[in-house]
Amino acid sequence: MKTVFADTAYWAGIASPHDRYHEAAVQARDLLGPARVVTTEEVLCEFLALLREGGGSVRAHAVAMVRRVLRNPNVDVVPQTHDSFLSGLELYGKRLDKEYSLTDCISMNVMRERGITQVLTTDHHFEQEGFRVLIQSAGGAS
Repeated sequence: MKTVFADTAYWAGIASPHDRYHEAAVQARDLLGPARVVTTEEVLCEFLALLREGGGSVRAHAVAMVRRVLRNPNVDVVPQTHDSFLSGLELYGKRLDKEYSLTDCISMNVMRERGITQVLTTDHHFEQEGFRVLIQSAGGAS
């Protein structure tokens, strides 16, 4: 079974049929077939922050989705640690010419540590680091 990383853009796309990347995220998931999905608590925090202004029902849906992700036996959620923060900060500091978020940097480090080369995202920053982006979009980073 292949292993892929899931970024914030993927979770947001899957969560909402109104998200501009919903169809592309669903298509990428369906084309992937059976897979082990890795994500981080930082990504899930970013996902919740992204949906914070959607009102109570959107926030409740986001909370329910994160709880489902945490219980899903095919999803490995890497916990936040001080070391992951520091290593993410190190990469962030080395890429000052890029517009990477700290969450991106932490995610990239996890991917490298686990030998993951494919990522469910629309974010071209991952391509800049040599990873294969699985959600095709016309708009670039999200």
